[in-house]
Amino acid sequence: MSKASFICGIVAGPLFVLSFLIQGAVRNGYDPLRHPVSSLALGDHGWVQSATFLVAGALTTVFAVGLRRNLRRGPGRLWGPLLVGVWALGLVGAGLFTTDPVSGYPADSPDLLPAYGSAQAALHDAVSLVAFVAILGACIVFARRFAADNRRGWALYSTATAIVVLVTLGLSNAAFAQSPNLVAFGGLFQRIMIVAAWSWLTLLAQDVSRVLDERPEPSER
Repeated sequence: MSKASFICGIVAGPLFVLSFLIQGAVRNGYDPLRHPVSSLALGDHGWVQSATFLVAGALTTVFAVGLRRNLRRGPGRLWGPLLVGVWALGLVGAGLFTTDPVSGYPADSPDLLPAYGSAQAALHDAVSLVAFVAILGACIVFARRFAADNRRGWALYSTATAIVVLVTLGLSNAAFAQSPNLVAFGGLFQRIMIVAAWSWLTLLAQDVSRVLDERPEPSER
């Protein structure tokens, strides 16, 4: 179970990113620089993105469980896996609840609805925000853990990822709120955030799996 859970963590991110890259490239009227990933769940083939959210969320949930079971004592042993689990559940929620149109996609839709079009859209935004805050928090928690283990490279990388997620989360939210100077690049800001978060999580899964493989087997008595 332990090894399988880390494989799930390694696979989830690349699967999610590859899916939205392909969909964004072939979807008529969709501009990856402008439109959010969640907008891919709208339209005739929207089920593909919804399924992508659900599958990635399920895989990451398995990883979070494995992470909790295998992390040794130290800073973040509880909160690190818990926050990764919240990120995973946020992905599942994003797959279950469909977003509203924004920034002119799908075609002929307004740039910004005056109010949420449905409770589903409001829930989508809520769980997505919680998910991004959770992965940002996970980066900070693991940065502290790596610093305590004197793994400075990982501590710096985790901190840098948290900063990137924080900055691009603010920029993308402002862009989707139709800030004139940012709206054309909302999708780009969000993709930087998503790729940064998934890259960190994928490499974390690889690292923890490697450390687990290097642990000495308990001696038999």
